Amino acid sequence: MGAFILVFVRFAKAIWGGLQEPEFRALLSSVLGLIGIGTWFYARFEGWHWLDALYFTVITLTTVGYGDLSPTKPGTKLFTIFYIILGLGVFSAFILLLAERILASRQEK
Repeated sequence: MGAFILVFVRFAKAIWGGLQEPEFRALLSSVLGLIGIGTWFYARFEGWHWLDALYFTVITLTTVGYGDLSPTKPGTKLFTIFYIILGLGVFSAFILLLAERILASRQEK
């Protein structure tokens, strides 16, 4: 349990520190915007509850993809193709920047 708390604290510090940098804020805003757009889209066009739409959006962007939910309409399948291509790039860039911040803070100590 202690290790989990330590990882969570480091994660929170990295995000808090990153908010001071314009590039980090822009990527964070992009990631949150993509999650919001995906959640809205799947709730609206697939008729999913907002929590199911958020869940699907997050597992899609993180490439987990459990397979318990999937788009059923041709339009939402097409959206998902482009959403994955765009979203993976933005999400990966954000994770990379966050990891760099965490490693930099470790090296400072």
